Amino acid sequence: MADWATYVIAREDGGHEVYEARFGAVGLDLDLLAGPEVLVPLLRSRSTAQWRDEGLCQAAALVDLPGRTLLFFAWEGPITQMRHRAVLWEALRRAWPGWELRWTYDGPAALRAHLGLDPEAVRYRGRRVYPDAALAADDAELTERDPMVRVVTVGADRCHVLSAGNDHPVAEGPAVLDRLVGAPDHGRCGLAAESGLHVDPGRRRVGWWLLGAAAGATEMASRWPGWTVEFWQDRWGEHVRASAGRFSPPVEARRLALAELRAAAREHRSALGEFVLRTP
Repeated sequence: MADWATYVIAREDGGHEVYEARFGAVGLDLDLLAGPEVLVPLLRSRSTAQWRDEGLCQAAALVDLPGRTLLFFAWEGPITQMRHRAVLWEALRRAWPGWELRWTYDGPAALRAHLGLDPEAVRYRGRRVYPDAALAADDAELTERDPMVRVVTVGADRCHVLSAGNDHPVAEGPAVLDRLVGAPDHGRCGLAAESGLHVDPGRRRVGWWLLGAAAGATEMASRWPGWTVEFWQDRWGEHVRASAGRFSPPVEARRLALAELRAAAREHRSALGEFVLRTP
């Protein structure tokens, strides 16, 4: 078992270098708090590696030195949690002053595209979609502070809560509607979910969002032929409005979120090696 993270450095001469950390995916967002002056030399002290495909690369960061741009994504960590996402973004902007920071919802394929490389080289083409199970109202996962769940609302009538271990339900296309017929209806979801989907069958419109990354995120509209599909990126507020309140996540206090992030940064042990983080 491993939690692979890929790190790429784009050089001034137009070339690039690839590095990796076997257990770096959990905490990549905290590693980035070290800033470019610490992170780049640390990466260059490691052995170079190869690109991993989107099924094995669980987090990645591309440090574009000439463009002063940082592209990154992760499947888990504080930045994929509603209560910590905003404060961690603030901390990262302070750690990377003068840099453009961008989240790549399409995983490592987006990093390769940024470099002018073929994104298909890291794609899983033809793989089947693995749906997540619908959860009952008394499922233990729903009691967690940061539950691993997805929220699916259908029109103004239904609200389903799914586990979040497989593919985003938007990847199922319209078939997700038939699959969830008879699934537990939660009425309303007030959880801090990690992703969501709203389907308006009458208007044939779909909106979806996530806090992590999804293979083929930029191509999901093709799975809904004849429908209008909006990708809301991490703007879960769009889901709140579209669902007329059936999805209404908690509002966390910024001061508490920042205190928790500082504690997480102090306790973090990087898979890249020991170095001092800039505590947010």
